[in-house]
Amino acid sequence: MGTAEFAYNNKVHTGTKVLPFKANSSQHPRMGFEARKKGRYEGAEKFVERMKEIQGEAKAALAKAQDNMKKYANRHRLEAAEYKAGDLVLLSTKDLKWQMTG
Repeated sequence: MGTAEFAYNNKVHTGTKVLPFKANSSQHPRMGFEARKKGRYEGAEKFVERMKEIQGEAKAALAKAQDNMKKYANRHRLEAAEYKAGDLVLLSTKDLKWQMTG
C-alpha cells in the first residue's frame, strides 16, 4: 500500500465517520514504522522519521484537496428553504409511480 493510499485510509471519512481501513478490516491500521525500542541502526531511525514526514505531507495534501472540493462544490449552492408544519408546498409527481383509480 502506498503512503498516499495509507494516509487516505487512515483518515476519518466525513460520510461514514470511521476510518476506511477500519470499515474494511474491523481494526485500526498499524503504521508499520512505530519504534518498539531504541535501535542501534541510525539508518532505520532516519527511515522512520522520513516515513512520518511523508505521511504528514500526504495528510496535509488530502486535507487541502478536500477543502478545495468543498469550496468548489459550495460555490453555487443555495441555502435550503426552511419549512414549518402547515406550510403549503408544491410537489412534482414526475418521478412518482402511481395509478389513478376510479
